[in-house]
Parts: sequence; structure tokens; C-alpha cells
Amino acid sequence: MARHKQNKNVLQDAGKCAEVTAEATALRSTNTDVTKRWWLFASWLVFSSLLFTSPLVAFVRMSLSNADASHLILIPFISAWVLFVERHKVFLDLSYDKVFGGSFLFLGGCAALASHLAGGASSLDLQLSGYILSLVLFWVAGFALLFGKAASKAGCFPLLFLLLMVPPPNFLLDHVIYLLQAGSAWITGALFDLLGVPALREGFVFHLAGVNIKVAEECSGIRSSLALLILALLVAHFRLRSFWKKVLFLVCGLFMMILKNGIRIVSLTLLAMHVDPSFLYGKLHHQGGIVFFLLSLLLLAPLLWLLQHGEALPAKDTHVPSVQSANKLPSV
Repeated sequence: MARHKQNKNVLQDAGKCAEVTAEATALRSTNTDVTKRWWLFASWLVFSSLLFTSPLVAFVRMSLSNADASHLILIPFISAWVLFVERHKVFLDLSYDKVFGGSFLFLGGCAALASHLAGGASSLDLQLSGYILSLVLFWVAGFALLFGKAASKAGCFPLLFLLLMVPPPNFLLDHVIYLLQAGSAWITGALFDLLGVPALREGFVFHLAGVNIKVAEECSGIRSSLALLILALLVAHFRLRSFWKKVLFLVCGLFMMILKNGIRIVSLTLLAMHVDPSFLYGKLHHQGGIVFFLLSLLLLAPLLWLLQHGEALPAKDTHVPSVQSANKLPSV
């Protein structure tokens, strides 16, 4: 009887060892498969980037030399960081999807062909935008092909975030700057009325007692506005779960771009009127954008707290992947 129990225990231990060995083998196989996919994806990134060598060189030069485009070169690194942070959620279910990846590859090819046909000295900015868009679509195509539809859906935010690295063509950027100018001028006029400051407005020019100011293009706040937009996107993605709350936060972020510009213009004007006229030309004017940028963040913080109230943050997913699966007026 004792020998029978001993044999039974030996068989149970052997079964457990076999099960553990099988799980370890399956896990090693899974890790090997994931590593293989990442090497293939890295090779895809290098190969597709080599295809767009000239546009990429122009893209880097523009990002390093143009202050309004300095954020572009950071976008792929931010996207990669988000993918790394959410890797346990994104790479749960992996597969090879030729159809899904091929659709993005087709779109990328169409964008590259359209950019090539649109060549010309007068449309170099539009051509560069088209080539970078094509490159982004090639990257997304490689991700969809090697990691599958489920992973692409789970990682849709960092993949869509890559679209922010596409430099807007000049005609579109000019429209955005004009809208920021118009919005800033409207907010400035409203703040002057609210504070009881007499001001006569003529377009983007304000006539006040002892000083005339103009809301110029360079004062549209395009750089800080883009930085605020990127930050608002990241905060909404990580801190909010409800779709409508994310949209509301982004809309408020867009409004904050204009509001902080109006506050900046009114502050500098009042300081010039009542303290020292040099405030319209000094360091606070040219280098004080960070102060008003931080102010806009402080104004958004209570809204974020209100939107977060009543909804729990998503828990960190620690699940192990399944084996089966020109005017002379001073500008401000």
C-alpha cells in the first residue's frame, strides 16, 4: 500500500514537472517569436527610411532650423515611448496580417506617388509633407503586418500620434496662424473690455492711451500652442477614459491656446502703459512664453481634476501574453 502511494506521488510529480517544462518551452517559443517580430519590424523601419532618405534629411534640417517645426523630430520618439509604456496592453494578441498591413502600404504608395507628381519649386513644402505622410503610413503598415490587427487597434493612439510628425504645408500653416491671430485679437479685446481699459480696435491693431499695439503673425503663439496641443493629447490619453471627456479636454486645450495668448498681450500692454514701455520689446516679450505656457497648464489642471472625478484610472495591465495569442507698430 505504501509503495502504491509512493508510485502515485512519483507519477504526480512527474506530471507537474512535465507541465512546467511544457509551459517553459511554450514561453521561450513565445519570447522567440516576439523577438523575431521586433527584429523584422526594426528592419522594416530602416528599409522604409532608406527609401525616403532625401525627404528625411530635409525633414531633420527643417525641424532643427525652423522654430515653428522644432517639435516634429520629437514625435516618433514620443510615439515609441507610449508604445513601450503600454506594451503589456498592445502586444497581448499577435498575428501576421497581410491584408490589413497591405492596405496601409497601398495608401503609403499612393501618397508617395502623389507627392512625386506634385514636384516643383513652388510646392516643395507640400511635397515634403506628402513624403513624410507616406513614410508614416509605411511604418504603420509594417506594424500592422508584423503584429496584427488586434495589436494595431490596441496601439492606435501612438500610431495615430505619428501623424503629428507630418509637417503642415505652408498654406495650411498660414491659415492656422491667422486663426490664432484672430482668436488672440478677439480675446484681447474681450479682456480689455472686462478690465475697463479703453481701446479702439482696427483689425489686429489696438489703439490705447499712449500706445498702439498689433497682434502680429510672430505673436500668434504657434510654438507654445503646438506644445500645449501635444501635451493635452498625452494627458487625455493617459489620464482620462471616457471618449467625450477626452474630446472636451482637447477642445478646452485648443481654447487655452488662444486664451493664454490674449492674457500675454494684455499683460504686456498694461505693463508698458503703467510701468515701463520697454515691456513691449524686452525679455518678457521675446522670451517669456514659458511663463504664460505654465499659466495655461495651471488653468487646465482644475478641468482635468473635474473630468477625472467619478471615473477610476485604468489599472496597469500586468497580464502575461497568452501563448496562443512688415508694420512699425509694436507687436505683442
